[in-house]
Amino acid sequence: METSHHFYVVKCSDGSLYAGYTNDLARRISVHNAGKGAKYTRARLPVLLIHSESFETKQEAMRAEYAFKQLPRYKKETYLQKRGVNSEFSKKL
Repeated sequence: METSHHFYVVKCSDGSLYAGYTNDLARRISVHNAGKGAKYTRARLPVLLIHSESFETKQEAMRAEYAFKQLPRYKKETYLQKRGVNSEFSKKL
C-alpha cells in the first residue's frame, strides 16, 4: 500500500487558518477536533478542513506546507481561492 502525503489547511472557529502535514488526513482532522492536535488549534475548536493536496513524498508535502505558511493572510486567501476554495472560509464558524 502506498502512503499519500498531504498538505492541508483547516479553518479554525475564530476564522484563522492552520496548515499542516499528515499521511492520514481523516485521522489528523479527528485528532485536531478531539483537542489533541496542534497547540494552536486546541484553543480554536472546532476546525474544518477546507483544502488539501496530495504528494508522492513527505518532502514535497512539507515543502508545500512551509511555502504556504510563509505567505501573508491575503496571499493565503488568494492561493486557496485559485484552488477552488470558497471565500466563505474566512468567516467564523
